Formats: sequence, C-alpha cells, structure tokens
Amino acid sequence: MKMHTKTPVIETGRLSIGYPLKGGKRKVVHDDLNLQLFPGEVTCLLGLNGAGKSTLLRTLCGFQPPLNGTISLLGKPLSSYSQSNFSLTVGVVLTEKTNAGGITVYELVSLGRHPYTGFFGQLKKHDREIIEQSLAAAGIAHKAHNYVSELSDGERQKAVIAKALAQQCPIILLDEPTAFLDVTSRIETMVLLHRLAVEQQKAILLSTHDLDLAIQMGDCLWLQEKGRPMACGTPEDLILSGAFESFFGKEGIVFDPSTGKLNTEAPVDPIGIEGDFLVSYWVGNALMRNGYRPSPVKEGQMNVNCLAPNRLHLTLPGGEKRELTGVAALVEAVRSDGALSR
Repeated sequence: MKMHTKTPVIETGRLSIGYPLKGGKRKVVHDDLNLQLFPGEVTCLLGLNGAGKSTLLRTLCGFQPPLNGTISLLGKPLSSYSQSNFSLTVGVVLTEKTNAGGITVYELVSLGRHPYTGFFGQLKKHDREIIEQSLAAAGIAHKAHNYVSELSDGERQKAVIAKALAQQCPIILLDEPTAFLDVTSRIETMVLLHRLAVEQQKAILLSTHDLDLAIQMGDCLWLQEKGRPMACGTPEDLILSGAFESFFGKEGIVFDPSTGKLNTEAPVDPIGIEGDFLVSYWVGNALMRNGYRPSPVKEGQMNVNCLAPNRLHLTLPGGEKRELTGVAALVEAVRSDGALSR
C-alpha cells in the first residue's frame, strides 16, 4: 500500500454495497470495503464484468444507498450532503454518450456552473472565466462554438470533462470514460485526467477495462472481484505482489508480470532471448504469440541474439547459427526448422 501524508477526500469504513430486494432481503455485491481516495492522484477501478464497479461508483456518488458501513466525503458523512452541496464537491461523468447534440460545447460546459448560478442560471463574468479556463484545461477551447453533435467521441469526452471542471469540484468520478474511444483518444483522455489531478490537485476515480492504460497512468489501482477483499495500491506493487495474477488469471488466461499484459496460458517451451531491450521485447511478443516462452539464454535450446531490428542471430539447439533480417523472417525460420513444433 502507498504511504500517504495527504488527507483522503473520500473514505469508506466496512462499506457494503448492493441492492435491496423484495421481502426485506438484500443482494450484496461487495462488502467490508475500506477505501481511501486522495487528492492529486488518478485512481483506477478495475474488475471483470459483474464485479460491481458501477455499483460502487453509484454508491460513492450517493445515487444508491449503501447496505452497510460508512462513506465520508471531505471528513463528513456523505448522507449529510444536500444535492447542491454534493454538486459543489463531486463532479460525475457517466458512461452514456452525451446526447446534447443541439447545444454548443460552450453551452454544455456552462451547465457545470449551475450549482453556483442559482435557479435562473445567469452567468456572471467570473462564471465565464471559469468556463473558458475549463475549456482550455480540457484541450477543447478551439471547439467552444461547435455543436456537440459535430464532435468526435474523443472531443465529446473532453467537453464532458470540461463541464466537470467548471463545477470546480475537488473530486471527479468517471464511469468508464474511455469506453467509446479509439486508441489515440483513450490515451489522450487518460493523460488529460492525470495532468488535471496533478496540476489542480483533484482526486480522480475512474472505472475502466483498459488494463494497459490503468497500469501506465494510474497512481493507485483498486482491484475488485466478487467474493474477495479489494486489493489497493500502486500498479507496480500490485504486479510485484502477484495480486494481478490472482485477480485476472483465469483458465487459459494469465497475467504476465514481465509485460503487464494478459496473455493466453503461458507456453512451456523456452526460447532464449538477449540483446537490445526494445528489439528483444517485440521478438518475445512474436514468439509468445506463436506458442513459446521467452527465457534467459541457455545452451542446448534455441536462442536469439537481438542486435538490431534487421539483425537477429538465431542459434539452433545443435549450435547452427543463422542471421535473419526481421521478426517475420525469424518466426518463419524457426517454424521451418521444426524447432517450435509442439
């Protein structure tokens, strides 16, 4: 677990989440959750479908009551917050695509000032300054006067994040903010959220299925699975402790701590790899895809010395050596020799 000198902005004590059923019964999704969310950090909530990620987020937002336990928001019980005070404290960005196509980006972001402007929603000079700052911080100021319907999915997500920024909340909760985005937009969104957390000292909690980006950009991860305690910590500590393997390893699927990726079940036949780090990594990736396990170089097995992308030295178990000009040629060579036959 990370050691903190900061005070958590959200803290739960023995929290139980789920749903009430007919006849006074309850459907418990997860219980005994003792969680802390800190300013200046992006925390990623990870879990397989059905683990209860959305239920946890809705409970932290007050959209559904906890079954048991406590939720503290800035040191006060969540239940003590009025709707307006909650809106000044927590910005919520849900999974659903924004259907506000008939308004401009500026108008959408200005809705974030509603908790401050009162019933008639009159924007003062200060409100307009906040809106413009929020548009700039989210990297969407150049689209301020475009209709939301004209935006790409990535731009639309930036606009929704700008709206949350305009609320000036210390906490932002997002339910799968990268779900509808292409690869580039997913990266841009995560980089944006991390920058906002650091520069504006916001506490940002998001649920995601994007394991790679969570490991790269998350300061803290919450690993959630039914029937077991939540595992929380930095990505690196969770990987090195084996938590990822136990949470995400299923029959035929394993978490590879050397790459931070989920792979098909680890092959047993080794091929030694050494040389340039980047070339070795991608040679290993190709060999794993073809059913073999990268390993340290040893005599008596097939070994590859990765000098450069176009200089791969292959040594066969009998000592014969070959120089190959790329990864495709390497894979073809080991196949044709039968050295990779199962």
